Amino acid sequence: MNILAIDPGNIESAYVMLNDNLEPVYFEKCTNERLIAMIYNTDFQDKKIHHVVIEMIASYGMSVGKEVFDTCVWIGRFKEAIIQEGIIPNCIYRKDEKMNLCNSMKANDSNITQALIDRFAPGIRNHGKGTKKEPGWFYGFSKDVWQAYAVGVTYADMYIKSDRG
Repeated sequence: MNILAIDPGNIESAYVMLNDNLEPVYFEKCTNERLIAMIYNTDFQDKKIHHVVIEMIASYGMSVGKEVFDTCVWIGRFKEAIIQEGIIPNCIYRKDEKMNLCNSMKANDSNITQALIDRFAPGIRNHGKGTKKEPGWFYGFSKDVWQAYAVGVTYADMYIKSDRG
């Protein structure tokens, strides 16, 4: 069951498509306009996506700026596009990623990245990326792609694994 996981942003978003083994198959960081066009143009349909999950923004009582509200608008646009393609999108909150991957609400991006490396690419050089000659599990990953991958893994851990029993 392929999972499309999205880490949304106000201008650019990262996405990762994970296969049954949670291996990253396709991934990139691109403009929001490009990502929504890919969804509407069914670029993902031939990939047989079964689940779509988007990191959702939560309020923790702090003031936020325009970028956060712009990101919320894009989340809504992505969800609408995905629904029109016949898939019901799901949302994962950052706190769920922190607890699922690191067992701590104090975890930050580097802690999450390290937890993913420890789980999927232990002992592989260059933070699990490997080299061009010997690519690792995370070959080609950049900062926001790591976070999109964390969204997909958390969703799989919380909902798909529990469904399989």
